[in-house]
Amino acid sequence: MKKKLLMLLALAPTMLWAQTFDFDLTKAQPVYNDQDGYGYDLLPAPDKKKPTEPFYFSVKVPDGNYRVKVVLGGKKNSNTTVRAEGRRLMMDNITTSKAKDTQTVEFVVNKRSPQIDDKTRVKIKDREKDYLAWDDRLTLEFNGPLPAVQSIHIEKADVPTIYLCGNSTVVDQNNEPWASWGQMITRWFGPEVAVSNHAESGLTARTFIGSFRLDKILSTLKKGDYVFVEFGHNDEKEKRPGDGAWYHYQYQLKIFVDQVRAKGAEIVFCTPTQRRAFNDDKKTLRNTHGDFPAAMCEVAEREGVPVIDLNAMTKTLFETLGFEDSKRALVHYPKEMYGRELADNTHFNPYGAYEVAKCVVMGMKQLRLPLIQYLRSDWQDFDPAHPDDWKTFQWAPSRLVENAKPDGN
Repeated sequence: MKKKLLMLLALAPTMLWAQTFDFDLTKAQPVYNDQDGYGYDLLPAPDKKKPTEPFYFSVKVPDGNYRVKVVLGGKKNSNTTVRAEGRRLMMDNITTSKAKDTQTVEFVVNKRSPQIDDKTRVKIKDREKDYLAWDDRLTLEFNGPLPAVQSIHIEKADVPTIYLCGNSTVVDQNNEPWASWGQMITRWFGPEVAVSNHAESGLTARTFIGSFRLDKILSTLKKGDYVFVEFGHNDEKEKRPGDGAWYHYQYQLKIFVDQVRAKGAEIVFCTPTQRRAFNDDKKTLRNTHGDFPAAMCEVAEREGVPVIDLNAMTKTLFETLGFEDSKRALVHYPKEMYGRELADNTHFNPYGAYEVAKCVVMGMKQLRLPLIQYLRSDWQDFDPAHPDDWKTFQWAPSRLVENAKPDGN
């Protein structure tokens, strides 16, 4: 009996690793509750009388990467967008034209909680406590003009992970109309890689480390993984003794380099995205980041860190769009849409975040990072001097809405 128990204990990790979940959404499913550990969540379950309504489905799972396979369609003229956790775009505008037609999409979702070990937790902000990215479940959002889902299959996945560190321009923005490149870049990678976004609005390199977010990453970081780091927007406002681009900021970046490499993983820097700050000519941008982009590049050169120059790319993007149309990439909306006028020149809307995510992918390609082997077959190279037309951009808005500006600027 003792030998049998020991065998079962030895097999326990394997059994957990092999755990899978299958759900037939053509049949009745419960509303999410902790006892079942799965079901429709956040919004009402799909109603045949309201086939255009979005819905959410959640499954309680431990932290980790999960391969998700979803069969879409089964309805005439269906059009489905799939997002995960905090509005991470996984697949968009998947269509079927006949009632029996289906399409299968596959991707990997990283699920995490604040817990690091028995004694340590990430110091999440009060505003983050309701974020889907920090809870105990994997949540899928099905949206679009006519969402149609046949089945969901979920299983553990052992794949390389791209960890993202940054502020409000990187974070998985939980609510409309805010968005960031970190929650859009997931769209372009297949099921051979995961993206784990640990960024949060208002953070600096120092406060990211101080809130144990880097420790959380290091607790699972391994050889073959990547850590992308973009800071600057908020660091430039720190005013303690020694703060500034050339000492404190560089010192913090060096911590990221040393600790990531100690785990055998790869690190990539991204210079901070531009603010929409046009000069008086209304044609060219002025640099609001001072010496911070150059300071990051100096650390990168000294330490041999690859750099994606988002500062330069987003300058080209905004100047190409022009003084007026560049508002279409940021949170500029009239009062009628969100209860108050929004005119934010730092934070992206879904279109802007989508374009910046493409800049990041192009940066990966220019650096010839091995990650590009995992790009989806429908990826097309992007030039910020020739952005997508905002008039034809398609986005199915989430029902999670907030008109309060994210922390930071």
